[in-house]
Amino acid sequence: MRSAEDAMTNTNRSNDVHGIRRQMSRWWMWILLAGVLIAAIVPRVTHGQSKTSSPQRSASSPGGGSRNQQPRAVPVVAVAAKKGDMPVYLTGLGTVTALQTITVRSRVDGQLMKVAFREGQFVRPGDVLAELDPRPFQVQLEQAEGQKAKDEAALENARRDLERYEVLVEQDSIPRQQLDTQRATVAQDEATLKSDQAQIDSARLNLTYARITAQIPGRIGLRLVDVGNIVRATDQNGLAIIAQISPIAVIFTIPEDSLAQVLPKTRAGVRLPVDAFDRDMKARLATGSLLTTDNEIDQTTGTIKLKAQFSNMDEKLFPNQFVNARLLVDTLRGIAIIPGAAIQRTAQSTFVYRVKPDSTVEMRPIVVALTEGDQAAVRQGLVQGDVVVTDGLDKLQQGMKVAVRAPGQ
Repeated sequence: MRSAEDAMTNTNRSNDVHGIRRQMSRWWMWILLAGVLIAAIVPRVTHGQSKTSSPQRSASSPGGGSRNQQPRAVPVVAVAAKKGDMPVYLTGLGTVTALQTITVRSRVDGQLMKVAFREGQFVRPGDVLAELDPRPFQVQLEQAEGQKAKDEAALENARRDLERYEVLVEQDSIPRQQLDTQRATVAQDEATLKSDQAQIDSARLNLTYARITAQIPGRIGLRLVDVGNIVRATDQNGLAIIAQISPIAVIFTIPEDSLAQVLPKTRAGVRLPVDAFDRDMKARLATGSLLTTDNEIDQTTGTIKLKAQFSNMDEKLFPNQFVNARLLVDTLRGIAIIPGAAIQRTAQSTFVYRVKPDSTVEMRPIVVALTEGDQAAVRQGLVQGDVVVTDGLDKLQQGMKVAVRAPGQ
């Protein structure tokens, strides 16, 4: 009886557990279904709200009103074309050359006894530079003078004999042939006396050559021979070198096609100005004038040499120095001048962006006559006062609105 009751109790418990499980399964199914519905409804609601709010946002946001707002002006730097004069230069590579250069040499052989100059010293014509031993030349002079005195006595004796023979011939005391012989003796002694005088002059000249002097003004270089050495007239190196550097010359070249711009001026006697610049073409070293042109064109380079002269009082130019020579050949007067940065070039034309009164730009074709440094002379296309853009060109197009500011702002 008790076993039947226990079995009944277990059966009821099992039914309760199954019922709870079925109830929980239904709840999970309802929760899952609710989640699916929420997942399907939320995107649609969000999308609808975005459509509803987007016109309001586009109307209120600053970036959404691009159709109604004007395009923003492009900031640029611009300057006005000015009317002025533009010099026309020819530039060539040049070398500074001493106007005169000599090698100081001795004209006689002898021992160097004294050096009277300092290396690098400026000398003038007549300044004593060195002295040789004068004693051998003094001895030669004395010998020549002694020989002349001897020959003068012989000549005086021959002349007196000639006077006596002339009297005796008139008296027929001696033959006339003896008189003629005596006359020849006198002439011979006179010629000997002239030779003696030449020997004296030569000895005196050698004595003068023992003192070596400067022949041109300029700066003397380094000493090549020391005191005590035997100096010979045949020595090739000499004692030193003198270079005239004030005034000084610059030899430079220009293309042969540019010669037509130079020759008419030089033939008319015009002294064309020439400026000498350093290697970087930044610092002007000196200003001079064109001296002459060469007499032929170098066929290998197609250039011609020109020679300019500079006073060089400040000694900024030095022999063999490399310089850039700039020759002024003409001047363009009353022409429109603009910065070179404003010029734009294409395969078809050269143009600038001109700023019109309504602050828009236009592409204006121009004809450039000359470019010198950062300035350009415009022959056609611009007049005085036209405003051209020099900075911000990469953003510009025809008709664009610009906001102009002056250079440096």
